[in-house]
Amino acid sequence: MSTATPPEPGALQPLLPSDPSVIAAYRLLGRLGAGGMGVVYLGRTANGELAAVKVTHADQADQPDFRARFRREVEAARRVSSPWAVPVTGADPDAPEPWMATAFVAGPSLGEAVTAHGALPERSVRLLGWAVARALAAVHAAGLVHRDVKPGNVLLAVDGPRLIDFGIARATGETALTATDMVVGTPGFLAPEQAEARTGAIGPPADVFALGCLLAYAATGRPPFGTGAVDALMYRTVHDEPDLTGVPEGLLDLVRACLAKDPAARPAAAAIGLRLVEDAPGDGAEWLPAPVVRTIAERSARMLALPEIDATEAPTAPAAPPAKSRRGFLLLAGGAVLAAGGGVTAWAALDGDGGGDGKKKTAPPKARRWTIGVQADLTGPGKDIGRAQERGVRLAVERFNARKGRPFTLDVKVSDDGGDRHRGLAAARALTGDPDVLGIIGPSSDYAGLVSLPAYDEARLPVITVSAGLNLLINPSAPQGLSVLRACSTHSYASMFLTYYVEAKTRTARPGLVQERTDDAYSWQCAVSAKFAFGQAGITVLPRVIPAGAKRLEEVLGELVDAGIDTYVHAGTAPSAVRAAKELDALGFTGTRVGGQHVFGSEFVEGAGKAAEGWIVGAPVVDPATRKQAAALMAAHRKAYGTAPAFYTGEAYDVTNLLVDQVVKAAKGGKRPDRTTLTAPLRAAKYEGVMGGYAFTEEGNLDGVSTFVYAVENGRYKPLEFAPAAPPKKAEGT
Repeated sequence: MSTATPPEPGALQPLLPSDPSVIAAYRLLGRLGAGGMGVVYLGRTANGELAAVKVTHADQADQPDFRARFRREVEAARRVSSPWAVPVTGADPDAPEPWMATAFVAGPSLGEAVTAHGALPERSVRLLGWAVARALAAVHAAGLVHRDVKPGNVLLAVDGPRLIDFGIARATGETALTATDMVVGTPGFLAPEQAEARTGAIGPPADVFALGCLLAYAATGRPPFGTGAVDALMYRTVHDEPDLTGVPEGLLDLVRACLAKDPAARPAAAAIGLRLVEDAPGDGAEWLPAPVVRTIAERSARMLALPEIDATEAPTAPAAPPAKSRRGFLLLAGGAVLAAGGGVTAWAALDGDGGGDGKKKTAPPKARRWTIGVQADLTGPGKDIGRAQERGVRLAVERFNARKGRPFTLDVKVSDDGGDRHRGLAAARALTGDPDVLGIIGPSSDYAGLVSLPAYDEARLPVITVSAGLNLLINPSAPQGLSVLRACSTHSYASMFLTYYVEAKTRTARPGLVQERTDDAYSWQCAVSAKFAFGQAGITVLPRVIPAGAKRLEEVLGELVDAGIDTYVHAGTAPSAVRAAKELDALGFTGTRVGGQHVFGSEFVEGAGKAAEGWIVGAPVVDPATRKQAAALMAAHRKAYGTAPAFYTGEAYDVTNLLVDQVVKAAKGGKRPDRTTLTAPLRAAKYEGVMGGYAFTEEGNLDGVSTFVYAVENGRYKPLEFAPAAPPKKAEGT
């Protein structure tokens, strides 16, 4: 079983009523993570040793070949003997729910550390590479290929890193259980032969290529082939040179050698260790920067504060106190031993009974709240959209609370992610970690939403977004986005539908298309879909790609106009669209000009001024003023906020009402519903809101609705109509 890396130990979740309390010799203390394949628990043996216990779902175990794959994973991990690879401490592939336990490492993954604290200094990178190279040498010596070396699969401990997750490891040359056209690995950290699914060519050099990507990432804070859509990442991996800007001079030659396109030109893992470092991580933490050490110390302290193991039998007599060993978790850093006291008392306080002696130390806990969560950008670049959605949620909750005979009263809890991908996961966990939150409206932005997925998937808490359109937010093949409902079109479909509209309303024959890579994933999805839609009509596009920051934009626009384009399609952000509008105006271009969701908004019309007039812009929202069904919402918004509702307010209002309706249905007899059961009925629901109808596919994407089209007129967005979800029919004889 290959699962996503578990969430950080600091986010340990309590066991659910359906969870076992014991797996073999491991008493389970909480959940480290969960996904479509199973659950990862934090377990502890009688002598106090901690382990990550991976347990598969029973329905997975019944699938053909599953046990063979799981058994192979266990055997692969056991065959690797290295101090830098996490060892297997127990397993049972033949259990009704197969499980495997590995030694638990309290430190963060490399990905978490770099995201939180930035790139590592050169010595840290050298020591990291030395240890991971030695682990890979042991993998290869065992006749295996890891095939998924990535930042999430390298954990950082005070005495050095640890390589984890052998879920897709294979014996060299083994292909029997892998489809020949299946891409295995993590885009951005896989070799060209993996990206092209050349199964027979995947061997130890593929791991070396991934190690090169890992070193570049650790040294610069970014993957060497960029980020964005999967197809774009794999294309760059196969055809483009890596971006190694910022890699220290002393590491450049080795990293370049690891990233050779030809597997035969890459060095062996054993040789890499010799080239990287003259010393090795010691017993202390001096090999890591101080902020990372503090993170490890905090997590280790939490492990020290875990409760002692309770008796698992019926409580007939007091059990003898278990051993209090915390072997492996006394953290030596800077000569000081980090310890944490009061573990049992602190843990008992989480249960709300105030003490562990059977006597209540505090007043009884207050009644549980029924809360709707909101994750949105309230202070960052998308704050207008985020605030509009927050207001929509609050108005829907106020409407419900004003009902006579309501079965309960609702609260709203808001978590601001600032539209920042580095804050998204923490903002999501502030909501998913609150047991009173029954569902979430949001996130309002793409990338904060994307990094929030581990929290959503772990909690299985329903999350409904009306504006995050990245394809990967819901990805059944991963799987990820297990509890997400997207009440808007993806950027890919929205761009395709908008192109169909342009084809139907104009006689374009020579469109120009600019893909601006400031927001690479969004612009790539828009550009590819627009080109595809034009191609369906037999129209050849003049495409151009410009770097982030819209460098060379004006020069490229001049080339396109000189080439005779009659339509301009902007696959990019609002700031570059402002520049494009002004430059096209200066060039005297009078053809159709088109932009997508990330152009739509006040920044474009205010920034471009008169040059914005006539632009056609698509967005996944309807103007509330055009909907008579939204009259009550309009009045309530004016009363509460003194203005008419902004775009996205109505959609957030609708999906909140949809969520509340399902909560009411699940709360029969006043019983509080299990929030983890709400996603399925939400995806099956058909709801008619004030802004229109909502229905979802089985995976959680919006079904049957395209994108709305606006024209800029007198400095405002004039509503036109929904873009068609199919290409226009050709007239006979054409």
